[in-house]
Amino acid sequence: MLVYHVPSEPTRLRAAVWRRVKNLGAIYLQASVAALPATNSAERALRKLRSEVVDMSGTAILMSCQVLAGRADIVAQFQAARNDEYEEIVDKCADFVAGIDKEYADKHFSYAELEENEVDLVKLRTWLARVRERDAFGADGLQQAVSCLAECEEKLEAYAVRVYAEEGESR
Repeated sequence: MLVYHVPSEPTRLRAAVWRRVKNLGAIYLQASVAALPATNSAERALRKLRSEVVDMSGTAILMSCQVLAGRADIVAQFQAARNDEYEEIVDKCADFVAGIDKEYADKHFSYAELEENEVDLVKLRTWLARVRERDAFGADGLQQAVSCLAECEEKLEAYAVRVYAEEGESR
């Protein structure tokens, strides 16, 4: 658990800490009190963040603690946070599939378009892997995100076949 205080000005410092805490997958127990499941990587990340807060002329205390009561509430908060992230991935997967469908509708079957979509798929895979790493309590949104990503992979594979066929004909 990280308990910190960052000077109110400039506000960008508070925003930077907030973004870092969220990026780590931590939850806020209350204002300026962030928690992560106890792992070596979480401890390293929070130690680094603590150092950054102190460098901002703030104060920060890093504690290892055990939940004595209210564990179900904490787990539910972590699961809700991961489910929000999984939902974002599902939304981006829907955008990806719609983008591939648009390529078909516009008859854009080029290697450049294929490469662009491959890059987007790699980003989705990487994002899902990062969220899965942070999913210490098995949020139920995982399966839908995995399923949607598989649909993206299938769509891209079919699109690639079409691109190869179209590009081969034009040569």
